Amino acid sequence: MTRYARQMQLPEIGEAGQARLSNARVAVIGAGGLGCPVLQYLAGAGVGQIEIFDPDRVEESNLHRQPIYRMADLGRPKATVARDTLRALNPQITVEAYVEALGPGKAPALAAAADLVIDAADSFAVSYILSDACLAAGTPLISASVLGQTGYIGAFCGRAPSLRAVFPELPGTGATCATAGVLGPVVGVIGALQAQIALRILLDTTPSSEGRMVTADLTNLHFGGFSFLNSAEPDTATPFIATHMVQGSDLILDLRDRHEAPDKITTRAKRVTMADLPSITPSPDQRVVLCCQSGLRAWQAANVLHARGIGHLALMAAKACA
Repeated sequence: MTRYARQMQLPEIGEAGQARLSNARVAVIGAGGLGCPVLQYLAGAGVGQIEIFDPDRVEESNLHRQPIYRMADLGRPKATVARDTLRALNPQITVEAYVEALGPGKAPALAAAADLVIDAADSFAVSYILSDACLAAGTPLISASVLGQTGYIGAFCGRAPSLRAVFPELPGTGATCATAGVLGPVVGVIGALQAQIALRILLDTTPSSEGRMVTADLTNLHFGGFSFLNSAEPDTATPFIATHMVQGSDLILDLRDRHEAPDKITTRAKRVTMADLPSITPSPDQRVVLCCQSGLRAWQAANVLHARGIGHLALMAAKACA
């Protein structure tokens, strides 16, 4: 136990706590800027089984904020490079890599099997998909978001409200690190806090981290936070679905044009724009499935249809349709 001697000196860990970590199963969605520190600290702490999901490959533009990758890794799948790195760091643990996106078709089984899920995907569609799955399974979810030099970390689901209870509406834009920029140490700080909260939840320490939000403004070196334990779940929630979950009677509307997506999400889909929505009239029992690339336009379109009294809706994000 020499490897873990320093953390086992803490009264909330000891031999019993280390055994809890060794027996824990954690799924980490995303092996990018947030995922890198999360994965390193979980492996270093001796979390026994770690599953990594990421569909992307290492690019040179990743290296300033994703320090587990090297120039020699360019073009390789992030999930497999991260797996190999963690196995070299700590051969006592089990690490599995999945070079794929985590969508609504696979999320429920993953949430049910894991002791804890960490959302490091930098995709709001994936965040809501994971939150829905973890809420149903009763599994804690540690979700974080970073933009520029600010970010937040929240401990949702499990014994706490879901992401939808705190953020019932999406932001006005779908800006991400890739589109708006980010400093490397910012995602390092936020990812390290995700790992810290994850370990506290796995150890079931007091006070509990569940139902807590931490905010960070690293431009002004200011941290804040609040409890959302009393936040109510929304009365209705439009779910994200996978391609195989489409039903034969669905009216499928693809909001992407031919330049953005030469192939429609399914052959049955009808291409539309936001301007076409006032003329959309589904049959009384028909579900409307709205699709775009990230899920943002689909969400906005759902709000337009809701305002018209059309409530039987589902969303599809082409980047997360598995």
